[in-house]
Amino acid sequence: MSPRVAGGRRGRSGGRRAALGAAAVVVVAAGLAAHRLGWGPVADGCYTALLYLLIAVALPRVRPIAVGASAVLLSAAVELFQLTPVPAELSARFTLARLALGTSFDALDLLWYLAGGVIAAAADAVLRARADRRALPTRPASRERVDRPVRMDRTDRPGETR
Repeated sequence: MSPRVAGGRRGRSGGRRAALGAAAVVVVAAGLAAHRLGWGPVADGCYTALLYLLIAVALPRVRPIAVGASAVLLSAAVELFQLTPVPAELSARFTLARLALGTSFDALDLLWYLAGGVIAAAADAVLRARADRRALPTRPASRERVDRPVRMDRTDRPGETR
């Protein structure tokens, strides 16, 4: 039996977290491949999609629109941070910093971050709605006979006559 959460509802966040984690691995691979192939806009979108997935893993019950907005805002904050010399200095020393923080500001990247966040939120919303529909209890078809107790009139009772 699955664990119950507050309110008596069964928790599904464990399975959701596992799926989001698997998606994060796929997005990291796609983002690194895009970066290596020189597809900057795709890599930028994957960056925000990864942030989306990480936030959703940490907060699996938060609505996709809120997670998407958070991921886009965080991506934009990192991009604006590139207006300072700090990311460039860190990127010169550490490869991981170059991938996470970038090296130079590009306003067009903000558009790709928005695209990545919208795509991630839309995909998550569709998958969550599909999972919610599957979790609903099934009802008997309208033409199926449902056995109900039969109400008896006084005249139908055993031992009584008209």
